Amino acid sequence: MELRQIKYFIKVAELEHVSEAAAELHVAQSAVSRQIANLEDELGVKLFIRGGRRIRLTPVGEIFLERVKSAMNELEKAEREIYEFLNPESGTIRLGFPTSLAAKTLPNVISAFRKEHPQIGFQLQQGTVNELTEAVIQGHIDIAFVSPVPSGQPQLQGHVFFTEKMMALLSKQHELVNEPYLRLDQLRHEPFVLFRQGYIIRDIVMKACSQVGFQPRIAFEGEDVDTIKGLVSAGLGVSVLPEITLNDMPMRDTKAIEIVEPDVTRTVGIVLPTNRSLAPSEKVFFDFLETYYNKLNQFGY
Repeated sequence: MELRQIKYFIKVAELEHVSEAAAELHVAQSAVSRQIANLEDELGVKLFIRGGRRIRLTPVGEIFLERVKSAMNELEKAEREIYEFLNPESGTIRLGFPTSLAAKTLPNVISAFRKEHPQIGFQLQQGTVNELTEAVIQGHIDIAFVSPVPSGQPQLQGHVFFTEKMMALLSKQHELVNEPYLRLDQLRHEPFVLFRQGYIIRDIVMKACSQVGFQPRIAFEGEDVDTIKGLVSAGLGVSVLPEITLNDMPMRDTKAIEIVEPDVTRTVGIVLPTNRSLAPSEKVFFDFLETYYNKLNQFGY
């Protein structure tokens, strides 16, 4: 079994088309067909069901694809880690982040880091906290910013950098907009604009509302902070959002107000895998993050 055969097999399986796979691989279609046939002969099974313009994996082909993709991922990681051990300032970090940290936290951190380590690059992946933690466990990304930082998962190592308040967001026309602070119970009869199911921020809000004895009436659901802000500014509901998402720019049509009962907060930090050591460039980035946030916390930013 040759590495070339595996690469050809994966590409054909992904595209379900031999000629398209050959075009992406920059080889002749006959070469791809021959290598796939040789691989099937060596394994003694058929990996594809042929018929029509497209081909599909057989059940055993699907099993084989899952295993060889995992093996190829490990080979690529090995090559990358060897390169990074030789060139720790020239690696690439696969970094995940959630929507709520995209506008301010992530750009600020990466900008500050690149000033000190300009040769280290990033591949960025956005997702929900659950998606990001699973991606770290599976090895699809190296490090993920998350909020809140999970605990009690043996496959993950969490590091909390700071804790922030969740704030009520109201339109400027709301009758409570001039209050210096709010109890969450004061919003029990309001329509809420929240993140859709699957986002941890939604779970935090739902838990806080339940804590004071009500289930919020959800008028609209969104997937990004700007959409939620826009709906609130239009007077279509109230929301509860992390403080860091509300101080990045002036809000002419909305106002953020502190919630004093209950105390609604979230932790912000990163997760790392426990089943492998950090590559040199990842260690450089992790050490930078610890120093960066220690300084911010020291000066109360």
